[in-house]
Amino acid sequence: MEQANACHAVVAQMSAHGAARRRWVQAVPLLAAALWLRPVLASAGTAQSSRTLMGTRVDITVDGVAQPIAEAAMQAAWTEMTRLADMMSRYRLGNPVHALQLSAGLQPVPVPPEMMRVLTMGQAVSARSHGAFDMTVGALANWRFDHAEPVVPAAEEIARELPLVDYRDLRLDPQQQTAYLRRRGMRVDLGGIAKLPILQAGMAVLKAHGVAAAMINGGGDVLVSGHPQGHSGAGSREPDWRIGVRDPMAPDRLIGVLRVRGDVVVAASGDYERGFTVAGKRYHHILDPDTGMPEQRMRGVVLVARQVDAVNGMGPAMMVAGQAAGRRWLGAMPGVDALMVDAAGLRWMSAGMRERLGPCSGEPVCTT
Repeated sequence: MEQANACHAVVAQMSAHGAARRRWVQAVPLLAAALWLRPVLASAGTAQSSRTLMGTRVDITVDGVAQPIAEAAMQAAWTEMTRLADMMSRYRLGNPVHALQLSAGLQPVPVPPEMMRVLTMGQAVSARSHGAFDMTVGALANWRFDHAEPVVPAAEEIARELPLVDYRDLRLDPQQQTAYLRRRGMRVDLGGIAKLPILQAGMAVLKAHGVAAAMINGGGDVLVSGHPQGHSGAGSREPDWRIGVRDPMAPDRLIGVLRVRGDVVVAASGDYERGFTVAGKRYHHILDPDTGMPEQRMRGVVLVARQVDAVNGMGPAMMVAGQAAGRRWLGAMPGVDALMVDAAGLRWMSAGMRERLGPCSGEPVCTT
């Protein structure tokens, strides 16, 4: 249902090279790890905080600032991200998303500027992907991807709801700051488009508090700023943030490791973290707006860029449309690097991704 990357992240400590080298793995879907390999023990200026937000675990790591500043910055970031998540959740009664649903087919409703930005971004991705991404998949309300109680809607239910899925029937008026769903029963699901802007807002708060080096890892999406402050020794270069990329064909293993620094966003979509199998058939949460069913062409997509706007929503769209369409779209996405894995396990990487994605350096979790 949600065209999102949400999952339950875990944190593990790997000790393959002894206690002197601590390797923190923050597992996420295809972005299997916000894998930060520090060559020495974490410095006194490193602080971490984790919470559940937007249906997934979100981790904040800040480096190079005194503990009181780090704590205040992280608390302020949590406050802002929680405010925005509550605003744009489809599960909270009384918020603007709920108001938009209640007024569907009746009248436009005012929306906050932050939500207008997300809606506008979503509409742009829908147009660019010819509807492969569509926020109005929220009308397909009977899917349940809870592992404990999964639900596959009856064909009759999907057939009844599917005509309500059409991004062109979401009308936005930026001048009046209003949104309008043209037909009764329509709903929006912002799960696949709101998370990155919410994490981006949290990063902006950290920067406003004087944090220059930070990572925010949220269920398949990772934002980094600056670089870790540790050093490998005399003559060595400053360390990068390292992000392990999970193999969607073998989710407990890594394809490789991305090294990034500065302002970078890494966004991943995968088919296995929120899914289930019934009668031998695999179902996952990324639905094709044309059929109302999970698309089976792709297993995972990873996108790397300098700007959130460059990649937001495009991972789910590529999962639905397939590798050939994704490669065409990348031609109009300068500065974006991509890795795509199709249903057969065939990997395709852009030239930039081939340069970015390094080996796992002998990690036991590497794919051979």
